[in-house]
Amino acid sequence: MTGKKEKQKIELTAICPECCSTYLSRDHSRAELVCDDCGLVIDEDLIDYGPEWRAFDSEQREKRARTGAPMNYMFPDKGLSTTIGWTNRDSYGKSIPNRNRAQLYRMRKWQNRIRISNATMKNLVVALSNLDRMSSRMGLPRTVRETAAMIYRKAASKNLVRGRTVDGVAAAALYAACRQCHVPRTLDEISNIANMSRRDVGRNYRYISRELKLKLMPTTPQDYIPRFCSELKLSGDVKAKTIEILKEAADNELTSGRGPTGVAAASLYIATVLCGERRTQRDIADEAGVTEVTIRNRYKELTEKLDIEITL
Repeated sequence: MTGKKEKQKIELTAICPECCSTYLSRDHSRAELVCDDCGLVIDEDLIDYGPEWRAFDSEQREKRARTGAPMNYMFPDKGLSTTIGWTNRDSYGKSIPNRNRAQLYRMRKWQNRIRISNATMKNLVVALSNLDRMSSRMGLPRTVRETAAMIYRKAASKNLVRGRTVDGVAAAALYAACRQCHVPRTLDEISNIANMSRRDVGRNYRYISRELKLKLMPTTPQDYIPRFCSELKLSGDVKAKTIEILKEAADNELTSGRGPTGVAAASLYIATVLCGERRTQRDIADEAGVTEVTIRNRYKELTEKLDIEITL
C-alpha cells in the first residue's frame, strides 16, 4: 500500500520535463504516463493496482473479483474450462423455458463428451480420480494431492505410463509426492490403499523418479514422530523426548542402514516409558507398520549404546 500511495503522489505532482505541463494522463492499454500537451512519454511499464474495494461477505467478493478460480491440477482440464450447469437458469438468473430444456440437455451432454475426447484425457481422468480416492482415504493435505497430480502429468507427457498400469503409476506418484512434501507414508501404506503389492509400487516409483530426475531426500525417523504421537494420543513431552533420543542416536550413527520407521518406533517406545505414558510394543508396532521383534531389537540397541536405564 505504501508503494501504491507513493506512486499516486508522484503522478499527481509530476511535471512534464519537456513543456512543464501538469496535464498528465495514464494510458492503461500501454501502461504509460503521457503528457497531454506535447505527447511525451514520461514513464512506462506502470503497474496496474486495480480498483480499491473491500468485500464484507462472499457475495460481494464474487461480484467484485477480477479473476476466476485458480488452476487445480486435480482436474484433467486444470479446472479452467467452462461447464453448463444443471440449474436450468440463464446468465440473468431466469428459468430456462421448457421448450429449450431438451436442447440444453443435449448441449450439456456433448460438452461432457468433448472435454474427454482423446486417450490422454481419458487416462488423466482415471488416474486423477484414483489419486483423489487414495489421498482421501489416507487423509493427505491438498498440497500432496496437487504435487502427485503434477508428477503423474509429467510421467504421462513423457509416455512413462505405457506398459504399466495406471493405478501403479498413480500410487508411485503419490508416494513420491509424500516424500517431496515431507508428509512421509510408507510403501506398505500406499500399497494397501492402492490394492497392489509393495514390490510393484516400489518398482514404479524407482522408474519414474529416475526418468523424471526427481531429487528426493531419504526420509528420517523424525519425520514419522508427529503422526505416530498424534495417532497414539501422546503428549508433547513424549514427542520432544523422542526427538531428543533420535538426535542422540544420529550423532552416534545408530540410524544409518536401518529402517526409519523401526528406529522411530523404538525411540517412541523408550520415550513413553521414560515419560510415564507407557504404550505397549504391539500398539506402537501396529501404528508404525513394523513388527514387535524389530522394535525390541532397536530398543535394546538404543538403550545399550546410549546408556539409557529403563525399569520395566
